[in-house]
Amino acid sequence: MHSQHDVQALSIDDNTVYEAVAALATDGHAAHTADVVHMTGLPEETVRRSLAFLTENGWLKARGGVYALGPHDWEVDYR
Repeated sequence: MHSQHDVQALSIDDNTVYEAVAALATDGHAAHTADVVHMTGLPEETVRRSLAFLTENGWLKARGGVYALGPHDWEVDYR
């Protein structure tokens, strides 16, 4: 179940990528790979690997190279 996702179980890179996607989402922006690379300072290959992992495991949803948060039962507030 998605409610069992625990951000503390993610690697540091995966958590960093997830946080960047969440921050973009709360600002109403789409999360493109280049935006996540820019925000995190991580190498593009690391970001792509994390985006794929997070998508495959239901943390994120991907659509045409744009990433959004997957289903979750908690709030995200980055203001």
